[in-house]
Amino acid sequence: MERRAVLEFDAQGLFAAMDAQRRERALTWQGVATELWDQSAALNHRRHDHPISPATLTNIATRDAVSCQHALFILRWLGKSPESLLKGGTVNVRTALPAALSDRRLRWDLSALYGALDECRTSIPLTWTALADELRCTPSQLTGIRRARFSMDMALAMRVTQWIGRPAADFIYPSDW
Repeated sequence: MERRAVLEFDAQGLFAAMDAQRRERALTWQGVATELWDQSAALNHRRHDHPISPATLTNIATRDAVSCQHALFILRWLGKSPESLLKGGTVNVRTALPAALSDRRLRWDLSALYGALDECRTSIPLTWTALADELRCTPSQLTGIRRARFSMDMALAMRVTQWIGRPAADFIYPSDW
């Protein structure tokens, strides 16, 4: 079986782009967190959700990782697609994120992502263990996508979308919750 090439999501690149935008606009990290959160101001007002912490943003640089849901806040603010932050090569898919008004928040449909992954995996066929080796993760990280309610690591989400040959935007939608 031919291995499918997948590029790594650049969490450091996401942080650098966010920091450059922050500096250009003379914002503090609290200011960035507020702007990210205010993208969904009407939804937040209705839901009384817990806002994004500035530490969540600055920790991206030290952890070199970001959750797929937090990445969407940042990508939306930057006006970038997830594919624009893949490192180590080029990807032909440059699909923009779906539009979202202030009464919506962009969310990953992890159930749909899992379904597409499982369908592709079984069509080859591959075991979860063999697929995990290809995607540089554990089998439980892949099977856990099915049960994930809120988030997973953005790097893994992007390896999955590339492996199944679909843009991330196919699994992202404007949600009212």
